[in-house]
Amino acid sequence: MAQILNLEEIKKYVDADELIKAIETGFSIYSSGKVVVPPVGFLNFDQPPADVHIKYGYITDDDYYVIKIASGFYDNPQIGLPMADGLVLVFSQKTGQLKKILIDECWLTEMRTAAAGAVAAKHLAPKKVSAIGIVGTGSQARYQLELHRTVVDCKTCYVWGRNKDKVDAMIADLNSRKSIQEWGIDIKAAKDMDELTSNCNLIVTTTSARGPIIWADQVQKGTHITAMGSDDHGKYELDPALLAKADIVVADSLSQCIDHGECCPAVKEGLISESSIIELGTLINDPSLGRLNDEQITIADQTGVAIHDIQIAKMVDKAYEKGNEK
Repeated sequence: MAQILNLEEIKKYVDADELIKAIETGFSIYSSGKVVVPPVGFLNFDQPPADVHIKYGYITDDDYYVIKIASGFYDNPQIGLPMADGLVLVFSQKTGQLKKILIDECWLTEMRTAAAGAVAAKHLAPKKVSAIGIVGTGSQARYQLELHRTVVDCKTCYVWGRNKDKVDAMIADLNSRKSIQEWGIDIKAAKDMDELTSNCNLIVTTTSARGPIIWADQVQKGTHITAMGSDDHGKYELDPALLAKADIVVADSLSQCIDHGECCPAVKEGLISESSIIELGTLINDPSLGRLNDEQITIADQTGVAIHDIQIAKMVDKAYEKGNEK
């Protein structure tokens, strides 16, 4: 009989620092060809506006295979419901038996996505980060800043969002969190994108935009940008010309990013070539491919890969089993 874990139980088994290490390992083994990850399954709805992502896969010669379903129903907050929901199914790769049903309400997706952003910053951010820029005001924007505290030595953050009230609410929420208080980072509202890009040389974008919100001429030399929002067809946050301007463009998954990531419009428009894009796992395995100096512009295109759902599900399963040993 499969064990069913709810969100509060699941949270007990995820350690942020260990998760970043597990996600980093996931990038490495994915780009080493040791992971089977079929194309993402998409369900898109017009009324109400929504999308559902189905990601699944396994590491060869491992104990697990994992199927993850995560949804975003964008009008839900208007009726008092959370926008995101989902679950993760953990199966035995040896027998096919269902081992765990993780009713995570999309929290595992949020955490592994934030950890992936931290890994990108670890390997691509300039040595001296003057300020972190967070673009967006949703839950992922909050998680990104929280997890960056473990990989970036910086005490200033600017937040930009289209809605000032949401920006203010996000800053108040973050400042109330123990992890942010311990970090001692000063979080400010950026009055516009120019203020954010002129002050920040590490920027994380977390929106569902379907057109550029950061333009090529706004980005200063030495900036690293991790773009998290382009997880479905038609979504992108960066001016395609910005990818052409960048010295290094990194993808979490080359096949996914040229299909529906930030790289997609840039490749289609002939601004960059597919062969110029490096997978983050390849860079982790060969650091000589990474940033050479603090003048380079680097971009990490993160569409979300099933290997990270596998890694975080394994973390939960192993911690649960260890904690319940008789």
